[in-house]
Amino acid sequence: MALFCKLYVILFRYLLLDPSSLIRNNLLNYYEKNIIMEQKTFPGWHGTTIIGVKKNGEVVIAGDGQVSLGNTVIKGSARKVRRISPGGHDIICGFAGSTADAFTLLERLEAKLEASPGQLAKASISLAKDWRMDKYLRNLEAMLIVTDGSDIFVITGAGDVLEPEHGIASIGSGGNFALAAARALIDSDQDAETIARKSLSIAAEICVYTNGNMTVEKISK
Repeated sequence: MALFCKLYVILFRYLLLDPSSLIRNNLLNYYEKNIIMEQKTFPGWHGTTIIGVKKNGEVVIAGDGQVSLGNTVIKGSARKVRRISPGGHDIICGFAGSTADAFTLLERLEAKLEASPGQLAKASISLAKDWRMDKYLRNLEAMLIVTDGSDIFVITGAGDVLEPEHGIASIGSGGNFALAAARALIDSDQDAETIARKSLSIAAEICVYTNGNMTVEKISK
C-alpha cells in the first residue's frame, strides 16, 4: 500500500509538471474558473420580502426592512416601499434586490410616467423593454411591484410585466411564503392592509433574510 501511494504521488507530480498534460490543464482550468472566481465574487445581496394585495378597491404594498450581505445583516430598517407622484398621479413601488439598481429603475419609471401621466401599464411595458434591451440596464439586479390603486404589476429584468392572479403579488427571498399566506387569507373578512401585514409577518418568521420591520403604503382609486 505504501509503495502504491508513492507511485501515485510521483505520477500526480508528473502530470502537474508536464506542460502537455491534459489532466494538468483541466486542473488549472478548474482552479481558474471556480476557485479564483469564487474569491473575486462579491457576496450576494439577499433578502427582502415585498407583498402587494388588492382587495375591495384598495391596493396595499408592504415590505420588510432587512438588508443582508451574505450571511450578515447590514441594516434592519431599510425603506423598500416608496410613493411617487409623477404627473400628479400617485404610484406605489416596492422593490427587491440591489437598492441602487432599484432606484435607477424607479427614476426611469418616474420619467416615463411624467411623459405619460396616469398610464402605468404603458410606462411599465416601456421600462421592461428598456431593461431587457439596454446593455447597461440589463445588468441591474432588482425586481419591482408597482400599482396606481387600480392595476398592480410585477416588473422583471427578463422583460416581463406581470399582472398577478387573485390580486396578490410578491417578490424577494420570502415572496413565496408571503404569497401562500395571502392566498389563504384573501377570501376572509380582513382588509388588504391586514392581509399584507399578516402575510409579511409569516414570511419573516420563515425566511432568515426577512424581518418584521415593515413599511406599508396603500392607495385606492
